[in-house]
Amino acid sequence: MPQADTHLPMPTVLIAPASLRSKAGPFREILAAAGFDRFIDPQGEDTLLEHELRAVLPECDAVVAGGEKIGPALLDLAPKLRVISRTGVGYDAIDVAACTARNIAVTITPGTNQESVAEHTFGLLLALTRNLVNNDRQIKAGGWNRTLVHPIRGKTIGIVGMGRIGRAVTTRALAFGMRVIAFDPIPDLEFDARHGVTRMSISEVLSTADVVSLHLPLIPQTQGLINRETLALMRPGAILLNTARGGLVVESDLYESLVSGHLAGAGLDVLNSEPPEPGNPLVGLANVIVSPHLGGIDTKGMADMAEMASGCIAALKQGRWPVGCVVNDEIKPGWSWSL
Repeated sequence: MPQADTHLPMPTVLIAPASLRSKAGPFREILAAAGFDRFIDPQGEDTLLEHELRAVLPECDAVVAGGEKIGPALLDLAPKLRVISRTGVGYDAIDVAACTARNIAVTITPGTNQESVAEHTFGLLLALTRNLVNNDRQIKAGGWNRTLVHPIRGKTIGIVGMGRIGRAVTTRALAFGMRVIAFDPIPDLEFDARHGVTRMSISEVLSTADVVSLHLPLIPQTQGLINRETLALMRPGAILLNTARGGLVVESDLYESLVSGHLAGAGLDVLNSEPPEPGNPLVGLANVIVSPHLGGIDTKGMADMAEMASGCIAALKQGRWPVGCVVNDEIKPGWSWSL
């Protein structure tokens, strides 16, 4: 009776997000059931850097990805790689064209983190408008500042980008008694009518809103969308919120607008460089609140993203196409797990 070849390579998946490394969960069971019997869980709590990816990608058949930057040079080191499955909906850190050229599927997890991002958006907004951070610091230093703050009820929020996240922000804004105006190139007449949303051009949204909240993908057309010219359109005393991608904003222009007093404040979950470079002037401003790009990754959102990302990998491994999750659908004809 012939003996099994014990030297066959084991199907291997890299668990890249720091919040998932070496953690148990249903996502591992999904992968194991699909035949993955080796997991690579790098040490550390930070996003994997290029040299760390270089060390492990040659062994990988699949990647459960976070915010790692993966381009052609790294892909060339991974001849077995069949899928990069992002935990989240943004994929600007992955060179999709390079993946497509190598017949590597790139997947995302739509519908898993919009509630978390929407909650975080209002966390930033309330922290700014209720002066929560400064009050906390003053009290701990022995102060007691009861200066009146401005409400958000009755104010107008302009939502730039009305996908799942923008719509989730809309329902919360209405619960706070805000008026909602929005810009998005794709109409949703039913949602707008049901929730009383007024669609406008982006310049009209910027010039009308008391609060502008960004929920767009980072693509060439949106890179640097918020700059000196568009900031000048915003109402004096307005607030800017960005829980999408740092590249949407020209940070030096935002800094000037905040220092001049044109904008009252900014709540930023994302920056151009993460973590911020030493001396980033935005971080030191009293009217700016910064969080470490965790708007979409509360415990439930991360668990849901991990399960969907693993499910995409499992589906592809088993010959099923995860409809609605594959970014580069054009590779579907003739695609198979076997190279």
